[in-house]
Amino acid sequence: MTTTNFSLLIALLLCTGGAARAQDKKLTGYAGNAAAQQLELESRFDKQLSSSHIGETIKALSSQPHHIGSARGKAVAEDILQRFKSYGWDAEIVTYQVLFPTPKERLVELTGPTTYKALLKEPALKEDATSGQEGQLPTYNAWSADGDVEGELVYVNYGLPEDYEYLDRAGISVKGKIVIAKYGRSWRGSKPKVAQEHGAAGCIIYSDPKDDGYYSGDVYPKGAFKNEYGVQRGSVMDIVIYPGDPLTPNTGATANAQRLDRLQAPNLLKIPVLPISYHDATPLLQALEGPVAPDEWKGALPFTYHIGGGKARVHLKLSFDWQIRPCYNVIAKLKGSEQPDQWVIRGNHHDAWVNGAADPISGLAALLEEAKAIGALHKQGYQPKRTLVYCAWDGEEPGLLGSTEWVEDHAAELKEKAVVYINSDNNGRGFLNASGSHALETLVNEVARDITDPQTQVSILARKQAAEVLKATTPKLKKEKLAKQGIAIGAMGSGSDYSSFLQHLGVPSLDFGFGGEDAGGEYHSIYDSYDDYTRFKDPGFNYGVALSQTAGHTALRVANTVTLPFDYRKLYETVNGYVNELTELTSSLRESTAIDNQLIRDRKYQLTTDTAKHLSPPLPKTEVPYLDFSPLQNALTGLDTVTASLATRKLSSTANKALYQGEQQLLNDAGLPARNWYKHTLYAPGFYTGYGVKTIPGVREAIEQRRWKEAQEQITVAAAAINRLSAYLGNIH
Repeated sequence: MTTTNFSLLIALLLCTGGAARAQDKKLTGYAGNAAAQQLELESRFDKQLSSSHIGETIKALSSQPHHIGSARGKAVAEDILQRFKSYGWDAEIVTYQVLFPTPKERLVELTGPTTYKALLKEPALKEDATSGQEGQLPTYNAWSADGDVEGELVYVNYGLPEDYEYLDRAGISVKGKIVIAKYGRSWRGSKPKVAQEHGAAGCIIYSDPKDDGYYSGDVYPKGAFKNEYGVQRGSVMDIVIYPGDPLTPNTGATANAQRLDRLQAPNLLKIPVLPISYHDATPLLQALEGPVAPDEWKGALPFTYHIGGGKARVHLKLSFDWQIRPCYNVIAKLKGSEQPDQWVIRGNHHDAWVNGAADPISGLAALLEEAKAIGALHKQGYQPKRTLVYCAWDGEEPGLLGSTEWVEDHAAELKEKAVVYINSDNNGRGFLNASGSHALETLVNEVARDITDPQTQVSILARKQAAEVLKATTPKLKKEKLAKQGIAIGAMGSGSDYSSFLQHLGVPSLDFGFGGEDAGGEYHSIYDSYDDYTRFKDPGFNYGVALSQTAGHTALRVANTVTLPFDYRKLYETVNGYVNELTELTSSLRESTAIDNQLIRDRKYQLTTDTAKHLSPPLPKTEVPYLDFSPLQNALTGLDTVTASLATRKLSSTANKALYQGEQQLLNDAGLPARNWYKHTLYAPGFYTGYGVKTIPGVREAIEQRRWKEAQEQITVAAAAINRLSAYLGNIH
């Protein structure tokens, strides 16, 4: 977008919303002069925030590698503890004992038709002061299985289920072979998972420069993007089964906790997997023969991409130490004056794969700045009505270990006391990203309305609205976005510490961060450094202040209000949209299946496919039956009625507990099919997307995977949850 067009659009949005802003600002849950008092408190809070101090915190906490279980990881936790205490908070370190493997041996070598031994090393750069330090975790995927395998190499594109369908059509099996997949289009752990399901003996994941490298811009250190040696570390735990310590599902990993046998843990892989750079991937891919890859499979390396089926063979050997290690969560509290047993929880993790200036220290520095500012207000006499709980989690990177173990350990207490969980992670320059429980959407819009974007000097809400209008792909959608009051918050999948709060316990949750103008290739590499951050992410640390304001104002508004700001009308509107999507998905799938099957019967694929490619037609699919969505539609009619009524009622302060526990009515005790840890009927990470969300997941994934009986059963389950919520909300007064 051009600067001129963007400025004009912001001006238009400001003009259309000017009348509302000319009036006294409305804060949901605040009556009379309470709103003005709250805004004055937030103004005082803002004056305590310092971009330079945020920068100093990022520099200090990212000065050395500090992964979970390392000496520096413990030192970072102790540093955070002392900061909280100096700010006037009651703080402690809560320790769990969790499994976390680090590599003992890593080997990738091409054994035929030529030979090449992968470097598996990111070089230090003189432009990056911390890139050559001791204590760096090597490039690896945590939770890979041990293995010593050799086999034919097959290129599987992004390693998605549909990519294997294409391989089947091409007559190429991966059984007993080693696959090489590109990072992107799905969470990294899904790639070896799908490979394992198809019988592969091992999996290599590389970053193609078309997705993450010179295709996007100059590479590091000249520019922000991944250089040829950069490698994305990361977990491949199957977190869509359950996150946290794999040996202690559903219970906190205390020293005396009962543990599963590691080889029986259902969320751990059975095959070895390793990430490599595009420097190391090049000779492997060049050795491939067989069919030329389809156009959509081709990357940006300077040669023709082949799928395999020739003489290229690879030897992959990995072993790990599989040790139990301490996991240090830092928990700080500021006790509430009126409702001490209602908790407003704020969290960001502190562990990193290496130095982690962006991920996670940029978000953690903002959280600590909030705690400093609130502490200063507290020393001046401010006392929150509800208890504030600020958390710095350990072990997020390997699989949400610290937050999950704390949540499982305190599950009963959190179901009683947790009003909201407010999460952040890495942060950068750009636009507000907000996702979470949709009954909190009105609150998010009111907070965003009152915070100034540091680049454009309009509200972060107006800037986000402008971006959404320009992203809309049709004139009709652009008009709809222009007419929309406020922004819709996203639904939560996984990949950060909110997962156990929302999807396991039903604690209302939010996730905040800024980005969109901070693209680069440093993610999970040794180059996620202070030097990189100050050049390419948020050079003045101004969006660190914006994050502190966004999360801090949200926490303060929830902590201080008389009536909690839950707007269940927004939840109804959102879920109604999800159900419409499901009915449209089913109709579209029915129509496309019928057409595709006809094309197969009429031999259209055989008549149009280049015979030199030896590509078989797709297999016919079962016809899509008519699903009965009436239980969901009837449940939504009831939710519509009760939420409309609730919005007009004057609620007493005694209704607050019922308001925040409403989310728990959307849980199903039996959990999702094949993964009962996930109990929320509206939000879950996708079985094959990992981080990416699936809404009404029991129904949606059954439809996508063509399990029609299960889809009909899950319609009933989701409808029952919505009916429970309606009955529950109807009794709030």
